Amino acid sequence: MTKLLFVTSSLFGADSQSRRMGAEFIDTWRNAHPGTSIVERNVASDMPHLTLDTLGALMTPADARTPAQQAAVAFADELIAEVEAADTIVVAAPMYNFSIPSTLKAWIDHIARAGRAFRYTEAGPQGLLTGKKVFVITGRGGVYSGESPARGMDFQEPYLRTVFGFVGLDDVTFIHVEGLKVSAEAAASGIARARAAIAETVALPLAA
Repeated sequence: MTKLLFVTSSLFGADSQSRRMGAEFIDTWRNAHPGTSIVERNVASDMPHLTLDTLGALMTPADARTPAQQAAVAFADELIAEVEAADTIVVAAPMYNFSIPSTLKAWIDHIARAGRAFRYTEAGPQGLLTGKKVFVITGRGGVYSGESPARGMDFQEPYLRTVFGFVGLDDVTFIHVEGLKVSAEAAASGIARARAAIAETVALPLAA
């Protein structure tokens, strides 16, 4: 059975355009792959930022951890396990101030752990979360893709590509929902383009 992890990160919840388009992606995926098991993780509401105490817990031997440290490590382990178990990962990511929500960054900080998500070798870092397909559905008030003059202000896609690639998630497809705050016409056009991209993307055969 194919397993899909759906990560949402908008402060606006169900009213978020990235969340809505991500949900449309999931519905389209379900129709194309009816046997898929889906787990949803809303990082906007239940994702603590990394703290010194959390780092201390991760670096403390398991048999020496306090109950609070055990709980912190168990939470981080749960997040990594969800990624490890998934064949496909769908991330709904709004653009906040040209980048990603801090809680989505916190989720990444929890899963990008040496020994689980990557390891250091003589040849350099090696990602361990390999063999998975990642789809990122963004929501953007402006237009930052293509030849847009604002392209240089996009720190969202480059960061996510880099950090996902670092942990071995190097098969990443972005679907941008852009122009949402430019005008009603631009928003409608951006949503229509995203829907067409979702239909085309989900229709592509999966790699064996």
